[in-house]
Amino acid sequence: MDKAGKAEALEAYKNVFAKAGVIVVAQYSGLTVAELTDLRVKLKGQGANLKVMKNRLARIALGGKGGEAAGAMFTGPVAVAYSADPVAAPKAVAEFAKGNEKLILIGALMGDEVLDKNAVKALATLPSLDQLRGKIIGLIQAPATKIAGIVAAPAAQLARVIGAYANKDAA
Repeated sequence: MDKAGKAEALEAYKNVFAKAGVIVVAQYSGLTVAELTDLRVKLKGQGANLKVMKNRLARIALGGKGGEAAGAMFTGPVAVAYSADPVAAPKAVAEFAKGNEKLILIGALMGDEVLDKNAVKALATLPSLDQLRGKIIGLIQAPATKIAGIVAAPAAQLARVIGAYANKDAA
């Protein structure tokens, strides 16, 4: 890679590190192109991306973010999965790693915090932001639904009584 290519890659890496809510680092040694493509498709489905990075450029792009522990994660053939949602990338990578032992989780970065592989697996078990939003909306709507049912119940009972009298007179 020439100097201009390295500068361009460095800017792309800095952009990834600045905008991502979480950055999951994994070694992909031994994975085929088809398996990496499958991982990319799964990540896209979760709203995340995968980028194979050059270790030296990744350490420079970090700019001290996460300290030495973050820089130490970038050894060997490293791929970085990242997403704005702090749960999407860890969930997809952890799920893929269960079915393929060639993908080895190293750790993750959330802001300036460095997470080990166990923390990444724990993060993968959490619900995503969209799921949490759905639960909150459900909790907010539940009381309104109950109130509407309680208010409508006496009118429904009255309608059933009148209907019973009408059916009795018709018979």
